[in-house]
This record gives sequence, structure tokens and C-alpha cells, in this order.
Amino acid sequence: MKIAVLTDSSAYLTKEQQEKYHIDVLPIPIMWGDKTYRDMIDIGYEEFYKKLADESELPSTSQPSIGNLQKKIDEYVQEGYTDVIVITLSSGISSYYSTVHSIAEAETRIKVHPFDSKITCAGEADYAILAGRLVAAGADVDLIMHDLTDLQKTMDVRFMVDDLSHLKRTGRLSNAASFVGALLKIKPILSMDVQAEGHISAIAKERQTKRAYKHIQTDFDNLTKNMPYKIQCTIFDSLDPDKKAEWVKDYQAKFPKYEFNTSIIGPVVGVHVGQGTMAMIWCRELDDYFDENGQPIKGIDSKEVIDNA
Repeated sequence: MKIAVLTDSSAYLTKEQQEKYHIDVLPIPIMWGDKTYRDMIDIGYEEFYKKLADESELPSTSQPSIGNLQKKIDEYVQEGYTDVIVITLSSGISSYYSTVHSIAEAETRIKVHPFDSKITCAGEADYAILAGRLVAAGADVDLIMHDLTDLQKTMDVRFMVDDLSHLKRTGRLSNAASFVGALLKIKPILSMDVQAEGHISAIAKERQTKRAYKHIQTDFDNLTKNMPYKIQCTIFDSLDPDKKAEWVKDYQAKFPKYEFNTSIIGPVVGVHVGQGTMAMIWCRELDDYFDENGQPIKGIDSKEVIDNA
């Protein structure tokens, strides 16, 4: 058995992570006027947000090219892979999972295993890294898919945007109708139903950024403090490094037993949330899926997050 791990650019894995965990990445296209940019290849992180602020015309996104996906599968076949695990951004905000599922049903040369992350950005990266680590440790496909599903049970997210208009414009906010009207003085708090459909919804609103931050921190505390496993969290931003550093410093001080990492909200997700977004995604620590010798632990059954927000 020879297993490949493939995801898309909305995971925003660094080059070092891709190489270390042997994860392949397909770029998601961004359409802007008469040009098409490949996420993080033809347009970078800072460049994107500068252009977003300067241009009157706003961009849109698509799913990764079916041709590129098929080409990658062809390469795996030629290289002798028997299986490929394809971790996609949430089916609640993209049709890519459905595309991969259709290709999986038609492909006979290699077994294609689609996994719907029900999330994006750092959460999608967590799945890909776990899969890559499990492959390196000699796990078979059944154990890897089991552990990805288990990790999903432990994952949750909170984020706040400066302006809901991008999510409303691109149709990615599931309850946009309930947030109509003048929202200039409202700081919406959003989440994704990771254990259900993977939709984005606004779950609360505060009048001030400080109150929204406190609301998110209280949710995080309530949803993690009784979990019988270690927690890791990634804090990430759409080009606000100072604010991200403030969040990390504060969370590390208040939750010293948890692991905190950082990432970014890159171009293709930035199309939908805009600049000024701050987010955090947490889950069971990936190290918990391995014993002290680095070998995969079988039969893990994590306590599920029950997020009633």
C-alpha cells in the first residue's frame, strides 16, 4: 500500500509543512476581471489584500481545476500509489468535495478517498498534517480515515469579520437574511457547523470589538475546558499580524496548557471574508493520535464538541 495525501490551497499550508509531511496541494482559482489567479502562486497574501483595498471590482472564486486534479491522479498512478486521500474544503461552501467524490467513483486505477473537512484554512491543514503523519508512521487507509473523522468530532471555530458584505455577496453566509440592515456598528461572531453541514453562520453580534473578543474567548473556554484530551488551537488573520500577535499572547497566558499556533487567511478565503478578519480553530492535539514511540494508536474515540451556539 502506497498512500498519497492531497489537499487544496485554502488549507494555507506552508512550503515547509508540505515538504515535511509529504502533502500535495492544488491551487484554487480566483477570477478578478478578465484575469484568473492561482491562489498563493500567481497572487500572494499581502499582494491580494492590497489589491482588494485598491480595486473597485471585486473577485470571485471557483473550485480547483478538474483537469489539474485528474492530472495529479494520473501522476500518482504512474508513481505506483495505490491510494490517495483527498482532503477538501467544506462542502458547505464549495462543490469541490462533490467533484472529488464523482471522480473517486469513476476511477479504477487507484483508490481515491475523499474527505470533506467541513471547514477551511487551519482546520483543513490540521487534517492534512494528521494524514501525512499517519502515512509516514505506516498507518493504513482505514485507520487514517477513522482518525480524520475522529479529529472532526473535536474541531470547532470562531471568527469575526469587519464587514459581512463579502460573505453576503459571495453567498457563503447561511443566515444572511437575519443580518440585514445597517451593520456598521455591529461586530458579528461567526462559526461553522463542522460536525454537520460545514456552513458558515453568524451566531452572535456585539457592539464593540473588545466585547466580541471576550465572547469568543468565553466560548472557547466553555467548549474546551471539560474535554478529556489535549487541545491545540491555531489563530489566524487576514493581514493583521499585530492583532494576531496580541491574540496569541493573551491566549497563551490564559490557557497555558493548550498549544497555540498561527496561520493566515489567504487570498481565496479572503475573497469571502475580507481584510480585518480574525479567526481561531481548535481540535484535539495531533500528537494524541500517536503513542510515545510515534506509532499510531488504534481505536481512538474522542469526546465530540457540542456547540449549541
